[in-house]
Amino acid sequence: MKVAIVTNDGRTVSQHFGRAPYYLVVTIQNDEIVSYETRPRRTPHSTGQGGQAHTHQPGQPHGMGPEATARHAGMAAQIQDCDILIAGGMGTGAVQAMEAAGLRVILTDMRDIESALTALVNGSLADRRERMD
Repeated sequence: MKVAIVTNDGRTVSQHFGRAPYYLVVTIQNDEIVSYETRPRRTPHSTGQGGQAHTHQPGQPHGMGPEATARHAGMAAQIQDCDILIAGGMGTGAVQAMEAAGLRVILTDMRDIESALTALVNGSLADRRERMD
């Protein structure tokens, strides 16, 4: 299984999916971590990276619409070999796009990547969206 975690520094889970500059991709086999790979995100959000502007159509929710859909597709393509995506927070459009790309999305309050991975392997990593229902 491969797990992508959005991160700013390789140690903590980023609070904001769209602004994190990296994916930490972790390969887990037989409940053991066998490799780590840091992948720069090539589809940045409104941080000014890459010269991309972030716009909303009037009355349209955050992360929805044709421009957002194209950005999300690019983000998903970078981790198409992964099974799970872990983030601290994501907009509805991003969640929908990642799930449509076949990723299981987990939004967590845990900040330490190693702790989140341990909880995932142990089956105790809670998806905070479940608490919102």
